[in-house]
Amino acid sequence: MLQVLTIFIPMLAAILVPFFYKIMKNIHTGWFVLAVPVTLAIIYSTYIAKVMEGDVFSATLPWIPSLDIVFVSYLDGLSLLFSLLITGIGSLVVLYSIFYLDKQKEKLHNFYVYLLLFMSAMLGVVQSDHLITLYFFWELTSISSFLLIGYWYTRDASRFGALKSMMITVGGGLMMLGSFILLSIMGNTYSIRELIGMMPDLAQHPFFTWALILLLLGAFTKSAQFPFYIWLPDAMEAPTPVSAYLHSATMVKAGIYLVARFTPIFAISELWIWLVTGIGIVTLFWGSFFAVKQTDLKGILAFSTVSQLGLIMSLLGASAVAIHSQNAPEAIKYAAFAAIFHLINHATFKGSLFMIAGIIDHETGTRDIRKLGGLMSMMPLSFTIAAIGSFSMAGLPPFNGFLSKEMFLTAMLALRNFDFFGFDTWGTLFPIVAWLASIFTFVYSFYFVFKTFAGHYKPEQLPRKPHEAPIGMLIAPMLLALFVIVIFFIPNVIGDMFVKPAVQAIQPFLYDTPAAVDIHVAAWHGLTPELLMTIGIVLIGVLLFVSLPKWQSIYQHFPQTFTLNNAYDKFMVGLDVGLNRLSRRYMIGSMRHYLLYMLGSIAIIVIASLIFKDAFTVSFDDVAPIHPYHIILIIVLVIATIMTMLVKSRLAAIIGLGAVGYTVALFFVIFNAPDLALTQLVIETISVALFLLVFYHLPEIKRKSATAPFKIGRILISVAVGCMVTLVALSAHSQKLVPSIAKYYEETVHDLAGGGNIVNVILVDYRGFDTLFEITVLSIAGMAILAMIKLRMGKKEGQHENK
Repeated sequence: MLQVLTIFIPMLAAILVPFFYKIMKNIHTGWFVLAVPVTLAIIYSTYIAKVMEGDVFSATLPWIPSLDIVFVSYLDGLSLLFSLLITGIGSLVVLYSIFYLDKQKEKLHNFYVYLLLFMSAMLGVVQSDHLITLYFFWELTSISSFLLIGYWYTRDASRFGALKSMMITVGGGLMMLGSFILLSIMGNTYSIRELIGMMPDLAQHPFFTWALILLLLGAFTKSAQFPFYIWLPDAMEAPTPVSAYLHSATMVKAGIYLVARFTPIFAISELWIWLVTGIGIVTLFWGSFFAVKQTDLKGILAFSTVSQLGLIMSLLGASAVAIHSQNAPEAIKYAAFAAIFHLINHATFKGSLFMIAGIIDHETGTRDIRKLGGLMSMMPLSFTIAAIGSFSMAGLPPFNGFLSKEMFLTAMLALRNFDFFGFDTWGTLFPIVAWLASIFTFVYSFYFVFKTFAGHYKPEQLPRKPHEAPIGMLIAPMLLALFVIVIFFIPNVIGDMFVKPAVQAIQPFLYDTPAAVDIHVAAWHGLTPELLMTIGIVLIGVLLFVSLPKWQSIYQHFPQTFTLNNAYDKFMVGLDVGLNRLSRRYMIGSMRHYLLYMLGSIAIIVIASLIFKDAFTVSFDDVAPIHPYHIILIIVLVIATIMTMLVKSRLAAIIGLGAVGYTVALFFVIFNAPDLALTQLVIETISVALFLLVFYHLPEIKRKSATAPFKIGRILISVAVGCMVTLVALSAHSQKLVPSIAKYYEETVHDLAGGGNIVNVILVDYRGFDTLFEITVLSIAGMAILAMIKLRMGKKEGQHENK
């Protein structure tokens, strides 16, 4: 249970943040928040040694036992790696935000509440073994990221970016929920581990393909894969600490995690391999190509993130080949290892680059790369960090990105030798597209660092005179840059500790333990095709970068009308206009019409359900006999009802309404329900008395002339509602699927509740909270009425005094 509760520690800390913010006004709230991810990172670090040996840790906390919904924290190599990234990068982001966000200008309590809520949600996503709780945390990440992206809610761009991200990711989340429902039906379980064990049987189920497609829609939208990537650049309107956290190590990696976790289930499918690998490689090229077009530093990093996520996704798709076929090329086994290794590398170099982009914005007042340049001498530390991160992203040694990029090229080349599913022919495109995308990756990496720090200094275009950032703001990116270099020299230490256990979790059918993942990482393997491809990437990349001013204008020729962003905007505008037109047709301000719509819809749905589900049944086996006085009361009830509706006199309408109520009370008397009869009599007496007290203030009854179709419509809906109630009552009485609860009350009212009047005991004991809430509501209403009366009397007294 403690393992599960660890997930909720950030959420619990979020509750305390507003109090700390209010009490400790002279201390930055971030110092209080920093203790949370640091503590969690230390806790999760204690699991590393055991997980390296192949151990897994599971804990359960009941949530809704009646529906078999529980919180299950499952820590294996994959979930532990993500948990360490979430808390480790989270610690550096909080440290960075302490110096980046001004406590005098920003609403820090809001920021840190949202951040901690997001941290809990991400931990829940990567540790959940239960499909429903995974979905719960998944949507919680969408909501909390919406709040973080829209943190500066007074800006139109922030609100637009937050809404766009939520619309796309929540839509994908609903698709994913459909997949989870299908999987639970297919396997009769909500446990992901149990579903993995059923993989061969699940593949034969008719729902298998639908579950696969819906799950990928959820993963692709969250991890910004083509064509759903359009939300990520607009999300850059968030504060830089948010961008560094969400888009380097957490939110966009949730889709990666989902694909990795469900690969053992769906890897058997040809469709899975082609979709994950194909969409990933297209996203890689698309993001890298359009990153060079951007002029905003965070815009460049946004598209670079899209491309890097595509790279990781394509590797996960390629790793499914090794699971699917024993005849897969040996080199394809590098795919899963390369995917996880690059995921770690990307978190280090991209986190540092986002923080440097924020520093440049913070110290110069702009992120527009056209206004920047020549900052190397004024910001040497920032330049060094940016160079390390950019060179790693470009895939150059001696930086960690070089190692995972080489393994990526190895996996793409191996796809050509896989003779299933058309990979022996179409598979040739994968290394070609990967090589072209890597060239543009090289270009945008150099574009980011050298266009910012080299070239001509333009002080007249900068809002502020640039200078090096304070050391506190540089600590976090410096540590990440240090990891970039250190990982290059000790890749196998990182591999043994983090990558191999994660690979074993992704490919449990290939490896029994992490130690069985026999992959050794080295920077030099001789003159290999991958090295030749890298040399080509560097040569052509340098050439394209040097000649950038001559060809960058080609992006201006892409018509905006046919962009995905324009399609989204048109869809949202059309949806808004269409729904407004539709709502104006039925939202006309008439309560009578609204009741007609609601009652008519309910009657149609219920009657149709009874007919098509063959649920209507009538049984007269235990029906009480009907006596003549029953018929007389029914006739009186019907006449009084019709009288209330048709009379033109207010007094006659009050008498008719009272007659209806008193007749119902007589029925309660006949059916041996004295308590209900007494209650009904009291209520009707009070109602009639109140009507008579305000008689002269009641509006005159005016019968407006209505058209024949309108009258017929009202008659039909009235009859339909009456028939619906009658049919439901008869069916409910005739086919009781479970024993009546009345028998339970009869047997327990005396012994358990210590009462003799069954109605009173039900109200006071069995439904005690219900009665308490009713009393509370009535008390609040009474106090409100008393307050209004006193307010009105006070106004009258004031008017008399003024006179």
